[in-house]
Amino acid sequence: MLTRLSWRLGVVSAVTGLLTLSSGCAPSAAPAAGPSAGRPGAAASVTAPSSEPGQGGEHTVGCDYRRAGEPARPVDPPPATAPATGTTAVTLSFAVGDVTITVDRAQAPCTVNSFESLATQGFYTGTRCHRLADNGLFMLQCGDPTGTGGGGPGYTFADEVDPKADYPAGTVAMANAGPDTNGSQFFLVYQDSPLPAAYTVFGHLDDASTAVVGRIAAEGQDGSWGDGTGRPNNLAAITAVRLG
Repeated sequence: MLTRLSWRLGVVSAVTGLLTLSSGCAPSAAPAAGPSAGRPGAAASVTAPSSEPGQGGEHTVGCDYRRAGEPARPVDPPPATAPATGTTAVTLSFAVGDVTITVDRAQAPCTVNSFESLATQGFYTGTRCHRLADNGLFMLQCGDPTGTGGGGPGYTFADEVDPKADYPAGTVAMANAGPDTNGSQFFLVYQDSPLPAAYTVFGHLDDASTAVVGRIAAEGQDGSWGDGTGRPNNLAAITAVRLG
């Protein structure tokens, strides 16, 4: 059964705001909130980079994408072997402009492998970014075709978290419902945001793309999640996705 996943404020510092995140059946009240998504379920594992290069001399990792519920749209799981070097571009088109994500395979190979697979299969095309935080945290959450915060690709996979990670403007990272519950949902940071190092960072936006997200955020949100966040007033629909 799908659960509706909430963003919950844990401890708030008067200066910075220290956040913990959880999932639940309904959003919990809070003055600000962090990104939570994906599906609770069996944890996935990821191996270290292989000692031998793959085809073309590139290094690879083995990835474990484990079944978790039904996909929000028909989709195949990604390949179990992912390249672990290089960067590439994934462009999301919105009515207000394009958002180009430079994804980093060396930083998060299994995450990038999944993201590119879903993008290629059209999983994100025609979906709305369903959640906006614009007070204390500044991010737009996307990647759920159901628009409820509970939809995913039908699998989960392990975190690829840098314990020293921070989340300045331009960061692109995975939303989750706890350790090793990554799925399809991700968030775009448009102003520096004080989050714990609990979210896999897998790419970044250039200044122009960050500004596009900022324009969506400037229209505000409806407060419908009950925790200080809500659906963007802007439609925030991903009309097309391009790789490369």
